[in-house]
Amino acid sequence: MDDSGTPAEEPTAAGGPAAGGAAAGDADRAEEDPLALRIEQLILGAPRQYTPFQAARAADVPMELAARFWRAMGFADIGQARALTEADVLALRRLAGLVEAGLLSEAMAVQVARSTGQTTARLAEWQIDSFLEGLTEPPEPGMTRTEVAYPLMELLLPELQEFLVYVWRRQLAAATGRVAQDDEEMVDRRQAVAFADLVGFTRLTRRLEEEELGELVEAFETTAADLIAAHGGRLIKTLGDEVLYVADDAGTAAEIGLRLIETLANDETMPELRVGMAFGTVTTRMGDVFGNTVNLASRLTSIAPKDAVLVDEELRAELVSSGQAPESEKGTDDTSAYRFALRPLYQRPVRGLGVIEPWLLSRRPS
Repeated sequence: MDDSGTPAEEPTAAGGPAAGGAAAGDADRAEEDPLALRIEQLILGAPRQYTPFQAARAADVPMELAARFWRAMGFADIGQARALTEADVLALRRLAGLVEAGLLSEAMAVQVARSTGQTTARLAEWQIDSFLEGLTEPPEPGMTRTEVAYPLMELLLPELQEFLVYVWRRQLAAATGRVAQDDEEMVDRRQAVAFADLVGFTRLTRRLEEEELGELVEAFETTAADLIAAHGGRLIKTLGDEVLYVADDAGTAAEIGLRLIETLANDETMPELRVGMAFGTVTTRMGDVFGNTVNLASRLTSIAPKDAVLVDEELRAELVSSGQAPESEKGTDDTSAYRFALRPLYQRPVRGLGVIEPWLLSRRPS
């Protein structure tokens, strides 16, 4: 061990985040752009100081557990580069402290690290690609984008951080409220699950320029996200040409599906849309949803006609029992009493799910 407290030999197996694209050693680090290092230090709030082994030791956490946490957060192994900061040590100590206090199991702490890392990684990529890229055009010839980025980041960072915490607290309050109102099992719940899929997207990828395709996807995701949120659904994820959302009741899911069809049909720049939805038990993990209900909704989407919504028998039964659709279209005189109309289609076998009877959902004219 030298005078600075650095061990003469440190384990070579390891982990740790590739902080700011850290190089594999101090020699490589010296070749990095000094301004880029200043921006990294500004964002992280501290200079590079620790190797992964030193950070784990400073946090009093076993190296193996520290590596699990760092990898779960989505950071690459960096060997023993001196690339970590005091903030990394503090975060590691806090997460391990939750385990030591018995508030989280080790497996749950790893899940927390993974879900947080995945979510914020996408957010950070989006902000750099769509936000900072447009704001860091050099105002004068000869200036680099990095030179513009530093003062801009200096101004934006505290505001973006406060806004991120605000939105997270709001979302946490909403999620907690849903759990508090539901006496059933938190993980397995009965919900409506729906996919909305752009028709012919593969053909579009061959015809449109990359920038045009990116603008179309962004417009679709923005429109879908706004409609889903406004009408009481929850966006689970976007997959470029497809979105997945859930709702606590069938009527909400049906309304969102029809509004998505109607909204995109009025936009000449958008291709047709098809929607499939099912109702039943859904397993939730790390913000995602799984189970036969999700699989069925996906299958219904794949066989739905253009600009149409297909639902399963369970969702149809929910609409009928709640008085939002008639039991049968035959003999129904007062059509104004219902929000939705349902027409049965031919039964068909679906791989892995047996024979299903899809129903074509439509809105009753007012």
